[in-house]
Amino acid sequence: MAARLYEKYKSEIAPVLQSEFSGNKMLTPKVEKVTISVGTGFAMKDSKLIQNISDTISLIAGQKAVTIISNKSVAGFKVREGMPVGVKVTLRGSRMYEFLDKLVSIALPRVKDFRGLNRNGFDGAGNFNFGLDEQLMFPEVEFDNIIQTHGMNISITTSTTKDEESYRLLELMGVPFTKGRAA
Repeated sequence: MAARLYEKYKSEIAPVLQSEFSGNKMLTPKVEKVTISVGTGFAMKDSKLIQNISDTISLIAGQKAVTIISNKSVAGFKVREGMPVGVKVTLRGSRMYEFLDKLVSIALPRVKDFRGLNRNGFDGAGNFNFGLDEQLMFPEVEFDNIIQTHGMNISITTSTTKDEESYRLLELMGVPFTKGRAA
């Protein structure tokens, strides 16, 4: 069964984008992947905390998260080669659309004093990046199972190289942006 947001994209969003930008069905902007990552510099020496973060991100994403291991030692950050320095998961296909739907319709509205995502998160290549302060806004996360609250970075990669097209795609998908200057 296809994700609800994907069905909306196919039936409503893609035709609008096709008429506004390209006219060509193959050049219509679409979301290619969503990457959720957590830097665990605060927890490098605590394997239980790293495992808890990995489990939490896996629960949120619906897919097993990968622990990122340091390739080099960096004395300034007290990092040794082989230490865990982060956790990430990359979503594609139906899991990606399910996560975006959950993010837009459930998680972001649960953020206290939320006014929208900053439009400055576009990178000039059509991708959008933003950070969340804590993981407790997602309904799957139980407060009792959390050792320490942490934030996460979410990167939405699109097929277009223009920020205007990417902005319009995400806007039609329901991503709430702050009022003001357009991308």
